[in-house]
Amino acid sequence: MTTTSRLLQLLSLLQARRDWPGPELAARLGTTDRTVRRDVERLRGMGYRISATLGPHGGYRLDAGSELPPLLFDDEQAVAVAVALQTAPASGAALQEAAVRALATVRQVLPSRLRRRLDTLRVSAVGRAGDGAPADVSPDLLLTLAEVVRAREVLRFDDDARGGPAAPAPPGGGGQVAPVRRTEPLRLVSSHGRWYLLGWDLDREDWRLYSVDRVRPRTPNGPRFTPRVVPGGDVDEFVSSRFEGSDTNAWPCRGTVVLHLPAREVLPFAGDGTVVAVDDERCTLEAGSWSWGALAASYGRFEVPMEVVGPPELLAAFGVLADRYRAASG
Repeated sequence: MTTTSRLLQLLSLLQARRDWPGPELAARLGTTDRTVRRDVERLRGMGYRISATLGPHGGYRLDAGSELPPLLFDDEQAVAVAVALQTAPASGAALQEAAVRALATVRQVLPSRLRRRLDTLRVSAVGRAGDGAPADVSPDLLLTLAEVVRAREVLRFDDDARGGPAAPAPPGGGGQVAPVRRTEPLRLVSSHGRWYLLGWDLDREDWRLYSVDRVRPRTPNGPRFTPRVVPGGDVDEFVSSRFEGSDTNAWPCRGTVVLHLPAREVLPFAGDGTVVAVDDERCTLEAGSWSWGALAASYGRFEVPMEVVGPPELLAAFGVLADRYRAASG
């Protein structure tokens, strides 16, 4: 190896684990302990803080430095960084501008083969990251779907509810086999720790959000298509609205109640609702949900007296729930 290649491999090894005995590093690099010592000094001169321990079992450790030195990523790590940066705004922190700059920095140093694949990866992030049950999705599957989205080709796939390989057709053509799904894919979506694909379902003739961990792509892809425009024209807004149960970026059912609780005690649990103080002991909470019954039930989590401000549909939903709970109580 050239000195440069050896330094890069040494740096990659030091980043991979906390402690490395000197002889083991030399064996991995195919060189001598003396050469390892010289290479460590070269890395220190570049700004890497590498501590050493002496003795027969001595070794090296890459420490945190005062500045961020150059880092090495393999292909999967590079994909993971790109995905994490695109979904950073969903963390709830004001990271969007910094994430865009960081993604541009990472992209600039990627090899061209990987840069072309990552350029296809465009993600809509909905909801806070990590507050739901995560599903394992391989980076290769995300990139494969992203490439189909960019190519504007119909995706043919099996929808596997078990999350395993798609079931093969039974021999002799007997038995029932689930039909191949067909969709015009538009965008990958990250929401609450899970991945979805937004597309126009050609068989159901409607927009669908497919769970990516259940998608098993088939080859070849279908014909090219002209992308349809989602209702409202804004993909991010439309995706947000679908998770709220409507075709617009608003809950289909909204209502207001007076809660006998101080506003400061309601605010942490209000979600996307609006809290207004009435006095020191009461406040109003305007909130939304996908149905009037679900909205009425959501107010019950506060377990305090309340009065319905409106609309009449919410008041009626409380009556239905009251009868239902009364019957359930025996």
